[in-house]
Amino acid sequence: MRLLYHLTVPPSPLSACDAVVQEVHALRTHFGGDLVHLYPGRVPGTRFPRRWWGLQRLPLLLRADRRVTCHHLYNPDPYPFAVLRLLRRPIIYTAAAGVRRANPATIRALARHIHRLVVATEDERAFLATWDVTNVAVVRPGIEVGRFSYTPLPPETPPTLLMASAPWTLAQFESKGVTALLALAQEMPDLHLVFLWRGVQADEMQRRVRAAGLEARVEVLDRQVDVNAVLARVYAAVVLAEGDALVKAYPHSLLESLAAGRPVLVSAVIPMAQDVVRQESGLVVETLDVAHLRSAVTQLFADYARYQQNALATRAEAWSQARVMVEYGQLYACC
Repeated sequence: MRLLYHLTVPPSPLSACDAVVQEVHALRTHFGGDLVHLYPGRVPGTRFPRRWWGLQRLPLLLRADRRVTCHHLYNPDPYPFAVLRLLRRPIIYTAAAGVRRANPATIRALARHIHRLVVATEDERAFLATWDVTNVAVVRPGIEVGRFSYTPLPPETPPTLLMASAPWTLAQFESKGVTALLALAQEMPDLHLVFLWRGVQADEMQRRVRAAGLEARVEVLDRQVDVNAVLARVYAAVVLAEGDALVKAYPHSLLESLAAGRPVLVSAVIPMAQDVVRQESGLVVETLDVAHLRSAVTQLFADYARYQQNALATRAEAWSQARVMVEYGQLYACC
């Protein structure tokens, strides 16, 4: 079995900090295979039409197509890139962020040219069936759960939130809630924030922290870190988004937080929010409005012991990376 993995994000100095890149790295380590970036350029923000991404690598892709067993493409949402029509080997397409905001015609156009569309939940599979899209598989994301463990918070730890879904572009400072979190910290003088960054827009982030006067309470870690050690000194992890195509349906940073016994704050548009509501392992944020965000954070800290115990009680093994390898192996075997 020979595989070619496709990513639609540019390579970056700290790309290994990205959850999708981490998952593809785990798959390549387990199954082997090569990697190609379909994104046209090395920095985010291209004006090259999305539909034609990958055509700049067409000679390489056509050569690879003659050798591989199947292609495996990761993209936030289901989108019919033109290059997919030129490949003859089976294509597995993982819609890492979700499908509910996609256009039905767009999804049907994609489904005609791929072997399987992979989503994170059974609800999404049922939703796609209402559009007569049935070549769908469910693979819930996974993490290396053995790397994470519960550590009691050190005494006198100030209320601190961890945000690890860093923006790729300037626009995502707004749409991923970074601006809202900084504004919240200005309103809540006891609140501390830790941001895990990935080598993109780092100077802009530091500029915004200084402009907000938050240097003493906001830490930006623009390097690879031991995430378990960082979680040991924060109360909770947070992932915010205006739309469900901005982040993974099950962000790794939130799964890691639960595996370390830390509750989470998550936007309602992210599919994982349903699990958080059911488990009461954190709070769901309906909008990126600062007042609404402040209400959720205040509630989290006011009843922190309960949310923390519920987070600790979640079954981390359900998010095992080993399970992900088995389920994708079954899909590859059917190519």
